[in-house]
Amino acid sequence: MSHSSPLVHSRSAAPPLPPLTRRRVRSLYADETGAATAEYAVATMAAVAFAGLLVVIMRSDEVRGILTDLVRRALTVA
Repeated sequence: MSHSSPLVHSRSAAPPLPPLTRRRVRSLYADETGAATAEYAVATMAAVAFAGLLVVIMRSDEVRGILTDLVRRALTVA
């Protein structure tokens, strides 16, 4: 006794891909659709990683002391 789950969908065969000719290869490589989006994603990930590194560095007691001393000296009227 077997029954099909409502989550199982029947899948039809995908249509065949067109042949990969020199002309098609050139058009595929020349197409830069989405390139700017990918560059923004990479730059955003690099910025997030750098921010994470700064958070780790700023939490250290030594750096916190240096920054506190720097602010105190800047605010002290000599």
